[in-house]
Amino acid sequence: MRLKNKHLDQGPRNALAHALGSRDANTMDMVRRAIEHRETMLAYQPVVQSADPGQVAFYEGLIRVLDETGRIIPARDFISTVEETEYGRLLDCIALEKGLNELAATPGLRLSINMSARSIGYKKWMRILQRGLSNDPTVGERLILEITESSAMTIPELVTSFMRDLQQQGISFAMDDFGAGYTALRHFKDFSFDILKVDGQFVTGIAHDPDNQVLVTAMHAIAEQFDMFTVAERVETAEDAACLERIGIDCLQGYFFAAPTVRPPWRDHAPEKTA
Repeated sequence: MRLKNKHLDQGPRNALAHALGSRDANTMDMVRRAIEHRETMLAYQPVVQSADPGQVAFYEGLIRVLDETGRIIPARDFISTVEETEYGRLLDCIALEKGLNELAATPGLRLSINMSARSIGYKKWMRILQRGLSNDPTVGERLILEITESSAMTIPELVTSFMRDLQQQGISFAMDDFGAGYTALRHFKDFSFDILKVDGQFVTGIAHDPDNQVLVTAMHAIAEQFDMFTVAERVETAEDAACLERIGIDCLQGYFFAAPTVRPPWRDHAPEKTA
């Protein structure tokens, strides 16, 4: 009877696997189409100073694609599916190129762009970067490259040497989603990130969560020890913002201050379209 029940369970499991496979295939097709038709863009979200939220420290440029209806699709809906594929590398190239163009066109802008550690050895990505740096020597010191903690840990030694080479050209690096991955302390000591971004799961609701207050305080202490600037992601309330400022977090990012928009304030005065 136990064996029979086991076989009976295969139906729902197979149906789930089929549904997940179909979803991933549809996502991949959407991304492929967006890349082929150049229906990609960056949405910009400010990172503000915690002590003076009216002052923007820098903006993060977040990759977006359009589906066949023209709807803007945020990265969270497709990035995990394409991260390890060629499309993931191409999206990193597109995001970097768009970010470099924006930096070149806006002299006072400081901008962070996301990348996967898997793109480090991707020749097209590096060609785009070197072309952008050679076209405008001020771009490097205004560019921040964000690498997620989990991505950095896939090839820590390569990430370390890659960062040191580019930091010599003025580029800064941020460890994104810190706390969501599993950074070994021995690798953390070797990394030379300039910015540590605390993952939003520890930030949202922190004003009423003593456990997360302790954890974020510890993360801040680690960042201070290694001379890293701290940013809290996914700040959604005034109470959370005040709590994070008391802890000592340098900068805050989230919907409480502004949603990502494809119409950044420096470009024109048209109504903003959130994304």
